[in-house]
Amino acid sequence: MQTRIKQLAKNIPGPVVGLVVICIAMSLLSPYFLTPNNLINVLSQVSYIGMMAVGAALVIILGGIDLSVGSTMALSFMATAFLYKEIGLPFWLAMVCGLLLGAFIGLVNGLLVTFGHVQPFIATLATMFAGAGLALYITNGNPVIGFPDWFLGLSRTRMLGIPLQVYLMLLVFVLAALWLRYRPSGRQLYAIGGNEEVARLSGISVRLAQARVYVIAGFLAALAGLAVGARLDSAQPTAGSASDLLSVIAAVVIGGASLSGGVGSMFSTFIGLLIIGVLNNGLTLLNVSPNLQPVVIGVVIVLAVISDRGNLPLKRT
Repeated sequence: MQTRIKQLAKNIPGPVVGLVVICIAMSLLSPYFLTPNNLINVLSQVSYIGMMAVGAALVIILGGIDLSVGSTMALSFMATAFLYKEIGLPFWLAMVCGLLLGAFIGLVNGLLVTFGHVQPFIATLATMFAGAGLALYITNGNPVIGFPDWFLGLSRTRMLGIPLQVYLMLLVFVLAALWLRYRPSGRQLYAIGGNEEVARLSGISVRLAQARVYVIAGFLAALAGLAVGARLDSAQPTAGSASDLLSVIAAVVIGGASLSGGVGSMFSTFIGLLIIGVLNNGLTLLNVSPNLQPVVIGVVIVLAVISDRGNLPLKRT
């Protein structure tokens, strides 16, 4: 019996154990942490980070990296707001244009990586700076406010007490998980991330798969921009800051994805996202200085990578 219990304990992913430990610690330190409203608030706060984390996880499983998701989020929604307020397009049409712009930025990243043979870090670093600059240029750095009520309902309308944007984030996670698990094009990402040359020799269209994933990441970043805009009722050119980018990558890494590619899952990324959200929320409840919160998250990332390193060979099998 004890052997079986030990075996079951070994099968529990490390990030899940870490999340449970952090939740227990926070509930003991703050009486306000384990309340329904606060837990829903955690999910609401991380919803836009989660949408970007899905795209980032797909790219990292593929063996790449996307540093441009934050600036893509800011630029796509600034473009949406500009088309609605200054050009006079119907808001639904402006939204479509913003989402297409996000996908286009992802396509540029994909083409630079696949056909331009530019390192993913360099390619997405370039589009990150370009996107951040264009987001400021569109309105000379001024925010745009005032959007239709039906759009603001994305954050204000609740089902079972939970905002719609949380359901949207969960839907994105579920669809990505099903694609990775059951579709050949999704399974190919692990093969490419594990060994790109072997994947190419086995007949996988590596370039097409890489470009497609970067397009998905750009689209999801634009979708995250809509969630932020609905929550703030404004388009901020400085949205998608370095803090957001680090939270996205941290969620994926804490979830156990390997930056060398071939390893990762949507479930683990979601757990990593919850760890980031719970830490930020719990530290705020404990009145820890916002300047020290990234330090704690940095320590958690190091501990997660060290604890996960020993399991990497097992995960690849």
